[in-house]
Amino acid sequence: MSKLPDFEGLAMFAKVAEEGSFAAAARVMGVSVPTVSRAVARLEERLGGRLFNRTSRQLSLTEFGLSMAAKAGDIYRQAEEVESEAQELSVQPRGQVRLAIPMSFGLRWVAPLMPELIRRYPELSIDLHLSDASVDLIADGFDAALRIAALPDSSLVARRLCAVTQFLVASPAYLEQHGIPQHPRELANRQCLSYAYRARTQIWRFTHDNGAEEDVVPNGPLRVTNSDAMIPVLLEGLAIAELPEFIASEYLADGRLVRLLPDWSMTRGGLYFVTPSARTRPVKIRALSDFFAEHLSEPSWRWPR
Repeated sequence: MSKLPDFEGLAMFAKVAEEGSFAAAARVMGVSVPTVSRAVARLEERLGGRLFNRTSRQLSLTEFGLSMAAKAGDIYRQAEEVESEAQELSVQPRGQVRLAIPMSFGLRWVAPLMPELIRRYPELSIDLHLSDASVDLIADGFDAALRIAALPDSSLVARRLCAVTQFLVASPAYLEQHGIPQHPRELANRQCLSYAYRARTQIWRFTHDNGAEEDVVPNGPLRVTNSDAMIPVLLEGLAIAELPEFIASEYLADGRLVRLLPDWSMTRGGLYFVTPSARTRPVKIRALSDFFAEHLSEPSWRWPR
């Protein structure tokens, strides 16, 4: 007896068990009834037991057949999935994709990936929408988005790529003039910049390494809808601000900014690749999702490096 599994026999047996007759299984599989009958007979001989009770009017599974049917069905479905995935992998992603990405993140970390994406998938046409505005993927006609959030919209299908950490920062010049804050409560008396795109009042939430929590409402001379707008004010030593790690790490690395309250973590979120639906994800969307997972799941902006 061959050591190789009889996949053809298992597949035809599973289809007969599912359809209830040899004729119905043959129609579904596009083969003749004798072909199905011979395949099942070979499988029975190989397994050493009858799978079906056969009469002129009725076909039913034996006890042995019942125990085998579910397993054979699983094997058949898995084989179909493997074949389907293999076919998809052989198809070159093509067509237009409308993609929404936050402005600062997109300019720093997505735009530099575009040359490789274009070389890898030359038949894709990417419409890259860079904005901190929250878009409705369906209403605004987007195929996918990269979003930075604590939790993504539950109506969307989200793939988490990595964590996004927030840092409290200031320049050495600011700290020399005003001193280094030792506790979040001290920030109430400091000049602080606010990122306030969606909320009228931003709240900084701190959690100490020992579990203590503290909320602070920043108060200062500037509120912005894009974090990069804070940088000139920070570098001039005029205020303190909260920045995402993917922006702050560049300035921390060369000493232009200093991280404050390192024992206190600020609100953490995640970077997600989101799409409107999981049921209709064409090859081009899966290719993009895998591409961003490949490049952004272990980001180079982590601090300390």
